[in-house]
Formats: sequence, structure tokens, C-alpha cells
Amino acid sequence: MKRMHVHVAVKDIPQSVGFYSALFGAEPTVVKSDYAKWMLDDPRVNFAISTRGREPGLDHLGIQVDSAEELGEVYDRLRKAGGEVIEQGQTVCCYAKSEKSWIDDPAGIAWETFHTTGESIVYGDGSGERTARVAHEKQDGKQSACCAPQPQAEPAEASACCRP
Repeated sequence: MKRMHVHVAVKDIPQSVGFYSALFGAEPTVVKSDYAKWMLDDPRVNFAISTRGREPGLDHLGIQVDSAEELGEVYDRLRKAGGEVIEQGQTVCCYAKSEKSWIDDPAGIAWETFHTTGESIVYGDGSGERTARVAHEKQDGKQSACCAPQPQAEPAEASACCRP
């Protein structure tokens, strides 16, 4: 069964966890210092927040699947939708092990399609996504969503998560 995924960049995790927990009537299933996630059944959504986006607001949307077969179906749909599909493959991101691909919709919103295969104790370095997205950005000349951790020495607004 597929699940909608929404990832929002926020400035303050504790404040945002409080807001979204009240809004959803549920506590997050994962809470880290830089990330939180709710796996909701009503509505069926994987809703995540992090301090890793360039600016607060919508970072990306996605479709999470429960099996490799469903992932193949969604990948077929991506190819039919048109545009460039960026295959990231196996990766560690957002404290999870996943296989994923990306596509930008006609409005430029990044869509992630993925199958989570396990948990990770680290956020992930975003190298696979960064490589795929930077290659795409060089072709399009635009900035896109990124799952790479921000350097601790830089303020969040000065960070460029998708730097080559």
C-alpha cells in the first residue's frame, strides 16, 4: 500500500513537533535533534520535518511504497509522467535505508519515490541524492531538494546542502 510523503523544512524542531503533534493528534514515531517523522494512518502519510532545508517551508513531496514490486510500479509511472527521472538507488537518508528516485514536477517541486528497507542510526550524508540532484541542477540551472546534513560550523541560512 502506498503512502503520501511530505517533507517540510523548519527552523525549530521542538516547537514544530509540538505544533504537528497537536495538529495530527499523535506523537512522532521518530524524533532526533534535527528531524522528526509521523507515520500516520489517517490520513495515510509519512510526514517529516527537519532543519536541513535551505529555507523553512515545503522541501519535497513523495510516494512511499511497501514493497519492491510497488516501487517498480511507481517507477513506471514516473517514466510515463515525463521529465528526467534521477535514480538514486540504495541510500541512507533521514535515519532510514531506502531505494529511491526523484523527479521534478512541471512546477519545479521535487518528488521522491522510495521503498524503506530498514533503519539507520545516522541521518545519512546525502551523497547519492546530492550527486543526482547536482547533476540535474547543472543541466537545469536550478536548486532542488536535498537530504544532505548541514555543516555544523555554518549557520543554517549560509549552508548549501547540495554543494558539489
